[in-house]
Amino acid sequence: MADAVILDNVQLSSGIFRMTVRSESGGLPGQFYMLRAWSTSPLLSRPISIFDIEGDQLHFLYQTAGEGTRLLSQLRAGDRIGLEGPFGNGFPAASGKIALAGGGIGIAPLYYALKHLPQAEVYLGFSREPYLVAEFERLSSRVTVDIGGYITDQIDLTAYDQVWVCGPEPMMKAMQRKNEAAGAAGKVFVSLENRMACGIGACLVCSTKTSGGRRKACADGPVFPVEEVVFGG
Repeated sequence: MADAVILDNVQLSSGIFRMTVRSESGGLPGQFYMLRAWSTSPLLSRPISIFDIEGDQLHFLYQTAGEGTRLLSQLRAGDRIGLEGPFGNGFPAASGKIALAGGGIGIAPLYYALKHLPQAEVYLGFSREPYLVAEFERLSSRVTVDIGGYITDQIDLTAYDQVWVCGPEPMMKAMQRKNEAAGAAGKVFVSLENRMACGIGACLVCSTKTSGGRRKACADGPVFPVEEVVFGG
């Protein structure tokens, strides 16, 4: 595990933080790192998507949801953090007209994707207070924002060749239903947010049920064609 210096760790909204570290490890849109700032407890490192890369700076956007992310939120500039990565298969090769759809903290991997796809149209959904909308708008003039509703209702799948999605499971299930109704296999890709332990497919903590059997979200994903994923419930 590499050791990196934290340059900044800023709270953007209630429970939402953006951390910047110095690292030249790089990465691709849709990939993630395993972050760790403690010795023994919690047991697992935390998988955090790449939000942005600028030269030798890695940016991570995360939400405090448990002990690990709470500890991450307490770090300050000058502190050190353990990094492993980048891991995972990111988003597919871009083809045709593309939409990026994020719900809540699911917007995290889409910003770096948008930097590679400035012509993409963006859909951002928030249950309450929005954040980082202006940053997305600086990269694209086609940003649709929904607060308190269902951003998936704004997306017409027939208008795009590919749709890249990350967000809470109900949002991804809604996109799966829209995909089925449109008969659009191979068009919608979802980035899963499973709990992980190793990041390389050795531990099976992130095992995901798919139409082709159990797969590893860290090594086989985290991005999958939506029609392959079997969501719970």
